[in-house]
Order: sequence, then C-alpha cells, then structure tokens
Amino acid sequence: MFGFRTTGYNGYACKYSPFYDNKLAVATAANYGLVGNGRLYILSITNDGRIIQDAQFDTQDGLFDVSWSELHENQVLTCSGDGSISLFDITLHNFPIRRFEEHQREVFSVNWNMVDKSMFCSSSWDSTIKVWSPLREQSLTTLSSEKDMTVKADALMDNKAPLSTKPIMENTMNDCVYQATFSPHDPSLIVSVNSASRCQVWDMRSSSPLALNFISHAGMEALSCDFNKYRPSVIATSSVDKSIKIWDIRMIPDLQPAFLAQKSRVGPSPINKLIGHDFAVRKVQWSPHASDTLMSSSYDMTCKIWRDQTDESARFMSNMRMKHGEALINNFDMHREFVLGCDWSLWGRGFVASTGWDEMVYVWKAT
Repeated sequence: MFGFRTTGYNGYACKYSPFYDNKLAVATAANYGLVGNGRLYILSITNDGRIIQDAQFDTQDGLFDVSWSELHENQVLTCSGDGSISLFDITLHNFPIRRFEEHQREVFSVNWNMVDKSMFCSSSWDSTIKVWSPLREQSLTTLSSEKDMTVKADALMDNKAPLSTKPIMENTMNDCVYQATFSPHDPSLIVSVNSASRCQVWDMRSSSPLALNFISHAGMEALSCDFNKYRPSVIATSSVDKSIKIWDIRMIPDLQPAFLAQKSRVGPSPINKLIGHDFAVRKVQWSPHASDTLMSSSYDMTCKIWRDQTDESARFMSNMRMKHGEALINNFDMHREFVLGCDWSLWGRGFVASTGWDEMVYVWKAT
C-alpha cells in the first residue's frame, strides 16, 4: 500500500491515466467542498513504492470529479462547484487550456467516451446532462427529464415518527444528476442516476433520447452508476440506502408512473443486491479486468471489493441468485474519513486507488 497526502484539500475523485501505467489525477476541494478553492493533483507512482507529485493546478472552486482525455495523454478534465468544466494540459502551468460554462449549478461528474473518443459528458445539479466536444465551447446536446414528483422516500415510512421536525426545503425545480457515464460498448448510450432515485438510460441516436427510466432504490437518492465492461446490458447503481444493485437493462419494463399504484412505486427488481456498507455508497465501479468484480467506496470510511455471483440460469429465483456472505472479497479500511473516489488501474491487475476527506490518496491491492 502506498499513500500520498493532499494537505489542506479533501479528496473527491481519482483516476488512473489510460496512457501511463503510473500516473494518477486527483480532484480535491478545500473545506470539504463547502466553500473555498479546489486543486488538481497529478501524481506518479515510482518504482520504489513512493507516490510523488508531478504537477498541481489551483481552481477558484472545489473540484468534484476528474477524467483523463482519451485523445491526448497529457490532458485532464475536471468539473467544479461553480458550474464550470476545465480542460488542463499537465505539461503547461497554472491555467486550463479550455473552459466549458453552460451548467447553471454544481457539476458533479465528467466522463470521457471510450468508444467515440471525440466527446465527453457531464452531469449537474441543474438536472441536465450535457455532451461536449473538446474542440468547441458550446455543448453538442443537452439531455434532461422532467422533475419526478411521484417518488417520496418518506412514503415508505408510513405510521412512523418523523426523524426531525425541521421543515424540508425541497428543490421543486429539478433533480440533481449525481453521475452520468458513457457505455464502453456503444458510443451513443449514457446511463445516469439522480436524486429522485431514478436510473435513466439515454440513447443519443433517438429523437426521444430517454430510452429507459426506472426507480432504482425505492425513492432513496441514487449516487453512482457504471456499465459493466464485459456485459453490455449490465449496470450497477449505488445509493444512500447503503446498497449496490446490479441490473440487466434488457429485463426492465418501461412502465410509466401513472400506471402504477401509489404504494407500488418502488421500481423493478435487480438481478443482484450487495449489502455490507454501513452508510451511503458514494461510488461504484466495475473492474476492467473481470466481468464479475466491482469496487465501491462509502461514507462508512471503507472501500469494498465485491464479486457479483449472479446466476445467469436463475434470474428470477432469488434464493439461487444471491449467495449471501460470499460476495464481499476485500475490505479496505485505512481511510479516516468519508471515501468519495476510487478507480481501478488499467495496467496492474488488481491494483486500485482511493481518496477521501481525510486528505489521503491510497494505492492498494484489491484482488
């Protein structure tokens, strides 16, 4: 295990370079991302087991996510709390080479298309997903859906005393889109999750791009999603309900909420459900080396490695589908604060990186 301290800045995301086997980009924010500056770290892992800093870039607002360019080995994309997206060249100093400023609120995720490498997407708290080209400052397209007014988490708590008498200030204008990511198999498919517990699949080739829209976590906020790197129709989602769910999008009916009974708006059933975290699961990511392995990071200060033991021949038989107690294969508990970011190494099989609010970046062996 190797470690690096981002002194004064709390980690939000980390990403391995697709071009270099020893480079990491880490997005951080001062004061836990609530107020203050952000900083992008470019780190290298040396042959003698140390992590050294190659470069750093300071920003006016906290950074929430980072993604390496799939076109250029020295370019890194970041998104910020001021609604901007910045493209940095790590061989230059101080300033980004391009900024993209269309989002109206915090941008929470960026993801570069691994198939059509000429575009990337971003998701924001303004309820939109935007697709961009690095060659132009205006977005190529904007994806958005109407605010979901049907799902309420407290509807599942009938006849129970409220946890607080403080009035809830609900945002009636939009649903925060916490993450959007391209499919590694189809350059036109995007999966996203939002604060209304919705998992949405978008097809940019269609005149009506919202191809699938379902409730993924029974009304609780869905925080992260990812496509399986080997099974094109399989995705994973995570939520504040402390669970990770595995879905096959071919098996999900496209039911409209108007046709469902009020008490039945809890969504379809996943093909697998992984339970083991004590608090909300902030990030989930499939392994690039195996079709059945995924990693999660959580507010319980741990990273966990899971094996999805979905039985392809028994999808509808829950007692055969879920092998309880055998899914968790590794637990990393060296962090001392919320773990918000994690990523698999594309080069060293089984190596991963994680970062969190304890101002630490760790590189460790997952499998």
